[in-house]
Amino acid sequence: MGSYYINRTFFFDVHPPLGKMLIGLAGYLSGYDGTFPFQKPGDRYEQHNYVGMRGFCAFLGSCLVPFAYLTVLELSKSLPAALLTAFILIFDTGCITLSQYILLDPILMFFLMGAVLSMVKCNSCADRPFSASWWFWLSLTGVSLAGAMGVKFVGLFVVLLVGLNTIYDLWDLLGNLSLSLVMFGKHLLARVLCLIIIPLALYTAMFAVHFAVLNRSGPGDGFFSSAFQSQLIGNNLHNVSVPEHLAYGSVVTMKNLRMAGGYLHSHWHLYPEGVGARQQQVTAYLHKDLNNLWIIKKHDSDTADLSDPSSPVEFVRHGDIIRLEHKETSRNLHSHQHEAPLTRKHFQVTGYGINGTGDSNDFWRIEVVGRRTGQLIKVLRSQVRLTHVATGCILGSSGKTLPKWGWEQVEVTCTPYLKETPNSLWNFEDHINPKLPNISLDVLKPSFAEILLESHMVMIRNEVTSKPWHWPINYQGLRFSGVNETDYRVYLLGNPVIWWLNLVTIGLYLLITVATAVALKRGVQLTSELKELSRVVLRAGGQITLGWLLHYLPFFMMGRVLYFHHYFPAMLFSSMLTGITWDALLKFCAGFLSPSTTARKVYGGGFLALVLLILYSFYLFHPLSYGMIGPMASHPSSPMAGLRWMDSWEF
Repeated sequence: MGSYYINRTFFFDVHPPLGKMLIGLAGYLSGYDGTFPFQKPGDRYEQHNYVGMRGFCAFLGSCLVPFAYLTVLELSKSLPAALLTAFILIFDTGCITLSQYILLDPILMFFLMGAVLSMVKCNSCADRPFSASWWFWLSLTGVSLAGAMGVKFVGLFVVLLVGLNTIYDLWDLLGNLSLSLVMFGKHLLARVLCLIIIPLALYTAMFAVHFAVLNRSGPGDGFFSSAFQSQLIGNNLHNVSVPEHLAYGSVVTMKNLRMAGGYLHSHWHLYPEGVGARQQQVTAYLHKDLNNLWIIKKHDSDTADLSDPSSPVEFVRHGDIIRLEHKETSRNLHSHQHEAPLTRKHFQVTGYGINGTGDSNDFWRIEVVGRRTGQLIKVLRSQVRLTHVATGCILGSSGKTLPKWGWEQVEVTCTPYLKETPNSLWNFEDHINPKLPNISLDVLKPSFAEILLESHMVMIRNEVTSKPWHWPINYQGLRFSGVNETDYRVYLLGNPVIWWLNLVTIGLYLLITVATAVALKRGVQLTSELKELSRVVLRAGGQITLGWLLHYLPFFMMGRVLYFHHYFPAMLFSSMLTGITWDALLKFCAGFLSPSTTARKVYGGGFLALVLLILYSFYLFHPLSYGMIGPMASHPSSPMAGLRWMDSWEF
């Protein structure tokens, strides 16, 4: 995708563009020419200069360590807690693997952690509002939020975290009776400016740059509407002139509005025996073809006289009843109550009749979404629905691929369910009518706001998976490259000791929180140090736990394909929680011991044991990140022999 930006070739992806643009920029500035195909892991780069892109991602991935260190230091005011967090992230094999390749994840996590650090720093400036440092951190929070949202939509989770923190702060300020309402209004406006207006402006600007750079036709064209495609250099709709409004006698193509829905298509082949009526097939076809052409005719008369240049032009209007005659075969678009080939309870759509003469099952009412009866129908821009007059069903593309008898094209059906979906909406793309004046498609070009909205609708609709409950337990990794003994094998898997320590810590934190809250509620006498420690556990740990929950729980409700790497943003929060929790637990234990030398020994010994455990586990599992070659893990001479602690690990 970075190559596409360098070559200015339009493509489609389910994520916003910032991450890919930054990778493309890093490649461009470091001398990469955008010609490497990136077909499969393990392909040699040869003379292609990939180091700039790899180095850029690795640098941003490396920044996660100081960001997490500074965040924990600010929240807990404890150097050991911050150091433990840093050790966890430095020696986690998963973070290393994810950061050292040309991927979106290190870029996403850089902005995510930047937003969290900026939020925490801004909170620490609460006693000096509107100072230079306060404005700096508040503004940087907004910029980081825009960055996180601009890389992947999961950046919305950190937006929610910052939003909840902001609501809490404002609610607290509202209860401060020494603060005038005018001053409260200033606080509110400052946050609206820095946390809403600036992020939205930057996010919109990213798409403006994205559309300005990607101005050439490419593999992403077919996902977007005809009007959108007309703006791309090299697309067959670019700089084309067509009549603007539909008229009887026009020759047209119709494109389904579902993603990759295809063009309404027919051909001489019939449906096979046992598949509905043995009439001519009607399908949706994803490519340009003469068999996509249809002639618009009145339902109650022949349109031959309309081809006479002297006859008046009669426009098609919303609500008209029409016939569609297939230009190549002269059969009418037809439906009846035979069942569709693949989709149960939908009706079959066929080509029927001879030289345009058929029956009443060829009649369709044409309706434009959001229009009133009698209004004209625009090429490219109008979204139309074709309702079968006899049965009341609606023409649509099911998205299912037909068997070989249907040339593996897409099934077209007539659905009796009147729910409005992109499957049942169409637009007219090609339009030929010599009696009508042509207009340039530039007149019909969508506005930037419409392009922005369409790109988001396409991203949201798009769909080895793993289950969210697998992730915290490190149940299964992801093979990055190599399967054989002769291959260089890299496997994405978190350091098991670190990940299981993080998992145990979440439960431990909940127990400590409950015990601390009960002790404070019951008025248990605590030293000033333990009271401050309790505040850190409840406030700082609570913020981090909320971040973990917001970045993990939503995946249980997602219907899209999920992968192991989706957990890594949540893993950053669980690692910070581990640093805070174990530091607090060791201090609690030391606080009940005397003399102080014994307490210090217990605290220092516990901290050292954790660090040594992390270091040793990294020593065992580091080949996962830096690459394995030679015997497989099942062989006694393999460096990974005996380390497949779970059968689900595939290294």
